[in-house]
Amino acid sequence: MSFTPGIIVGAMTGRLIESLRRAPSTVPAFAALVLFVIWDTSQAGYPQTHWAPGGLIVLALLGLSVALVGVHLKDLPPAVRVAIGALAAYTALSYLSILWAAVPGDAWEGANRTLLYLLVFALFAGWSQRGASAAILLVAWVLAMVLLALFTVLHLDASGASALPALIPDGRLAYPSGYPNASAAQWLMAFWPALLLARSDLLHWALRGALAGGAVLLADVALLSQSRGSLYSTPVMLVLVFALIPGRVRTFALLVPVAAGIAVCTPSLLHVGDDLNGELVVPGRLHTAVVLSVLVSAAVGALVAAGAATESRRVLREHTRERVARGLRAVAVGALIVTVAGGLALAGNPITRLRHEWDSFKGGYGQSSGGPRLVSGLGSNRYDFYRVAVDEFLAHPIGGIGADNFAEQYLAHGRSEETPHYPHSVELRTLVETGLVGVLIALAGLGAALLCAARAVRRSDPLSATVAGAALAGFGYWAIHGSFDWFWEFAGLGAPAFALLGLCCALAPRGAPRGEPAPPVLPLRHRLLSAPVLAGACSVVLTLAIVYSLTAPWLSQLEIESAADIWTRAPATAYRRLEQASQLNPLSDEAFLEAGSIALRFGQLRRADHEFALALARTPGDAYATLERGAIASSLGESALALSLLRQAAALNPRDPLTREALRLAQEGTRVPVGELNREILQNALQAP
Repeated sequence: MSFTPGIIVGAMTGRLIESLRRAPSTVPAFAALVLFVIWDTSQAGYPQTHWAPGGLIVLALLGLSVALVGVHLKDLPPAVRVAIGALAAYTALSYLSILWAAVPGDAWEGANRTLLYLLVFALFAGWSQRGASAAILLVAWVLAMVLLALFTVLHLDASGASALPALIPDGRLAYPSGYPNASAAQWLMAFWPALLLARSDLLHWALRGALAGGAVLLADVALLSQSRGSLYSTPVMLVLVFALIPGRVRTFALLVPVAAGIAVCTPSLLHVGDDLNGELVVPGRLHTAVVLSVLVSAAVGALVAAGAATESRRVLREHTRERVARGLRAVAVGALIVTVAGGLALAGNPITRLRHEWDSFKGGYGQSSGGPRLVSGLGSNRYDFYRVAVDEFLAHPIGGIGADNFAEQYLAHGRSEETPHYPHSVELRTLVETGLVGVLIALAGLGAALLCAARAVRRSDPLSATVAGAALAGFGYWAIHGSFDWFWEFAGLGAPAFALLGLCCALAPRGAPRGEPAPPVLPLRHRLLSAPVLAGACSVVLTLAIVYSLTAPWLSQLEIESAADIWTRAPATAYRRLEQASQLNPLSDEAFLEAGSIALRFGQLRRADHEFALALARTPGDAYATLERGAIASSLGESALALSLLRQAAALNPRDPLTREALRLAQEGTRVPVGELNREILQNALQAP
């Protein structure tokens, strides 16, 4: 019997329609994944003006799922209910932390971001998925990320030499997220699902080849960012994948050509960032690396596709297949032994090596061992970030310092010249910003979700188990790399991570829906006060509150950005928009800070002082507003007030040289030149990474 292409396409379309009919929540989930890919094309969803409207879209998709599919909480596995409930409790705690946060506007933004992750997780975990429908979601997202990676390298190659410094500053690919470590993470989050899906004989051979070639390309583009965090996360992921996800022989068999392809491209890719010409990337080296990466990815994809096609024809007898499997196991054990032995030989004495790495970690960037950045050691300022985070937790152990409120504390207590807004660790973020209460809630929710994911990975349905393992690996990479970087704040990373975890929960085995006896007919006054009616009313109120919480700060930020664009040609309009922004977001001081800065540029010292005073009324510990008020008071001859304010500014930001210089001038009786001070502040802001 022969099959024409039309018959094959028709059969596949029919299976797709049948799969979607059995799992209709797949359609809203697919729309959410499209949104996440869009975020990844620009700053990885970091700006509030990107993810806040996206949060409204996710809320609408969640409402659509409830309306079309319905929701039956009793039919959800207990672990899923615990996970959703714990994440909801953590979100509520984040909002509650606004009450004690030093910067309530930042706490509101942090709570809204946590709300976004709750909505995403609920959208993906709240309805059961079949293996086929879940595979559609995961494969579509991975292939979209592969295409985005391909566009990225082609865009780099086509960009002129003048554009490369913005795309690859200091030889590290920052495009499109704007932060090299986040750029590496967005590709590697998709790499692990691509790898684990490509090994499955349940997928079409051509699709397996595309996924394998895509995995090589994703890893290659990640290497251009030279992220040391990704380097240290990779061996941890390898151990977890082989230890926890079934099908180790198939994983190893697929990993061999993928790893070989990556190894071929690695020297050329690293030369792009290591061999700079006056701190600038050499376009010729970049072109060579891009061409090699694309060609090798295509070659690996073709090789895996050919092997998968051969496997799909079942040309090997059963005993031959078993002998091949035994041979692969032996090769895998040998490769492990060689890798461990080679690693020990390169590292030398492990105790000495660990001591050296610890010293470099504590010593900051100056303790890097030199040479290629990717293997230059652990030197950075993260040790100081973590020290301040632990100290602040010890000072506020129960409820923490408030969501996203790390920046002010580091200004006051840090030792490095950096001014991080976040602790650079998802675990420490939870600990310092929401305290022990937040940690316990987060552990309960994560534990329940991982328990559900483990059940999905062990399902008897091979396709469901494969997709669950691949999705869990994507979430696992985000969690591991995010343990020493600030990925929670990038919605383009955090939202897909919670979607992947939710997809695992949706694949967990569920019991048959339980029949419910028909409810008795109640009098009208009782029906109006019945549980379903009250639940519906509460849902409406909660939805309206969520819409307001996401919309008001977003619109406020849009007004601020608009004012920043037009203030030079329409200052009066800019001031009006900033006033509207301050009303839309009654917790943030950003609109007043922007208005004060504009007034200073026009020489309106009294108005600037008034705007900065309003900012301090909302955020009393703002070092910038305090410094500006002190400098203005000095310029106006109010020496006593100037000294008081500048001393406060120096206490809030003791390492800032501009603040120290302004205080020195005021103590000597010299007026602080406000115009010169602000020019230097602006110059420093433009030079900041």
